Amino acid sequence: MRFDEMIRAGMIIRDVKVKYPQTIAVFEGYGFRGACDDCSIEAVSRKHGVKSQDVVEALNEAIFLPKL
Repeated sequence: MRFDEMIRAGMIIRDVKVKYPQTIAVFEGYGFRGACDDCSIEAVSRKHGVKSQDVVEALNEAIFLPKL
């Protein structure tokens, strides 16, 4: 996993979805709606009462861990 390819909390959700479509299911699992796509992961996590670090970890797992 290269650091420059990792998803970070300050990234905009729409940018992440476009670059890594496999993350869409993760965002939906946390209840993040399309209306929030122009906000950062951190801001939407805070709004939903979840830790942004948990969301970021799940997103990075979705793009870097092989599917079995």
